Amino acid sequence: MASSVFWLKHVYFGFTVPIPKLGGEYAEGMVGQPIYVNPLLSQTSDSDADLVALVYSGLFGYDKEGKIRNDLAERYEVSEDKKVYTVYIRKDAKWHDGQNLDIEDVVFTFNILKDPTYKSPLRQNWQGVTVSQVDESSIKFELKNPYFGFLENLTVGILPKHIWQDIPAERFALAEKNLRPIGSGPYMFADFQKDSNGNIITYKLSAFKGYHGGAPYISRINFNFYPDDSALISAFKKKEVAGISDVSPEKLGDVSSSKNIQVKELVIPRYFALFINQTKSVALAYDEVRKALAISVNRQEIVDTVLGGKGIPLYSPLFPQMNGHTDMSGDYAYNPEEARRILDGAGWSLNNESGVREKDGNRFEFEIVTTDWPELMENAELLKRQWGEIGAKVDIKVLSVSDFQQNYIRTREYPSLLFGQALSFNPDLYSFWHSSNKRDPGLNLALFDNKDADTLLESIRQETDDNKRAESYRQFSDIIKEKNPAIFLYSQYYLYPISKAVKGNEVVNINAPSWRFADISKWYIKTSRVWK
Repeated sequence: MASSVFWLKHVYFGFTVPIPKLGGEYAEGMVGQPIYVNPLLSQTSDSDADLVALVYSGLFGYDKEGKIRNDLAERYEVSEDKKVYTVYIRKDAKWHDGQNLDIEDVVFTFNILKDPTYKSPLRQNWQGVTVSQVDESSIKFELKNPYFGFLENLTVGILPKHIWQDIPAERFALAEKNLRPIGSGPYMFADFQKDSNGNIITYKLSAFKGYHGGAPYISRINFNFYPDDSALISAFKKKEVAGISDVSPEKLGDVSSSKNIQVKELVIPRYFALFINQTKSVALAYDEVRKALAISVNRQEIVDTVLGGKGIPLYSPLFPQMNGHTDMSGDYAYNPEEARRILDGAGWSLNNESGVREKDGNRFEFEIVTTDWPELMENAELLKRQWGEIGAKVDIKVLSVSDFQQNYIRTREYPSLLFGQALSFNPDLYSFWHSSNKRDPGLNLALFDNKDADTLLESIRQETDDNKRAESYRQFSDIIKEKNPAIFLYSQYYLYPISKAVKGNEVVNINAPSWRFADISKWYIKTSRVWK
């Protein structure tokens, strides 16, 4: 009898395959508190942005590769002059309260987004854009100038007009619906629980069966909130939650030892670099010095030591996943011998007593300014050691984030700055490298000023042809390689520990942390078996 049962089970599992089944519950932990589960206000909080990603839908979203895809938009058209976008919305989308989502909701959302009295952080991206309804299923956006990245502005979640239209601007940020939202996304608000101090400890969502992208498999998703990383990791180890948002590499060992845990290593377009201010350092103003520094950085050692191997070395501001990326790993291969030859040939002689190179009375000496983040402090020490091997004297100044921002980034009072910048996989580098952004609040931290680069960055913004834009980015990368205004170092993976019981998560590239949920409706826990 026992052998018969064995063979029956063997045949059953041999000739059937598991498929997703509705049901199950998933709990995720994060640090912080939800305040604005509202797509027009959620930009300053990861907790808010994560909940918005599940509750709301935009005209467009991102796929698992980080590329733009249709969401509420059925299709779109672009005028010949690339200044007018007409978006047609799908007719089967519904709000969580059962009402139909229509074009008036879309127009309403973008009109209040543009209205300064509502104080949306997104408003700055909408300067000069006119919004108008075309008919019952389409909306028109008119731009003053063509802009290749405009569709990314349309990933913002749409608000229900019938819920928000009677709430005045001065009450917008205070409205109850910021914590009890009604959206059109794959999950809908169910409830939340507070502790005795009024802090939300659990925020509950349930699957929206009427979701236009198909009913999600997982029935319930709960978010548990913790005061700090230690409490979060402790909860994960106790199996209070099955997943936790972004974990730093140094703490990964605390959560990844279990055989039931998988750690998703997601690529996010954030890079760290040493930005060079040539106006504040005599040595760094020399082309040969910046070139020598660039090729005497052992980027892989930094990734292995600082990130525990959980990242990728970078050699330019463009990631391999980006259109127009050029592989410069060979140009910037770790080669301290060549760096010394470059410096010797340019007249930078090594002072044997001090161990520091000198030229025309100037010492090869400069300061790195960075924040008190452990990762960046360790990174700075590695750079100091590596560059000491070619005859540079590097001093390190570590600052609190507030001091760093107020007294150094804003004033540009640094010879070199070790810091990071965040892009998207369809990057617009204008804000980071155009000369018009050299001063605060611009993001050109290297104070880079190059007419040819400026011309390319201006043309890229208005070029909607992917191939032409890629070629312009390659030309821009060549200029960066020639001038070396920054030493590009690495990008850290977004580390996402999650139970192996959760399947169907296929996202690999995310433009922001909340896009790890880009395919959330396809995640599943329960399975059934069907014949092959």
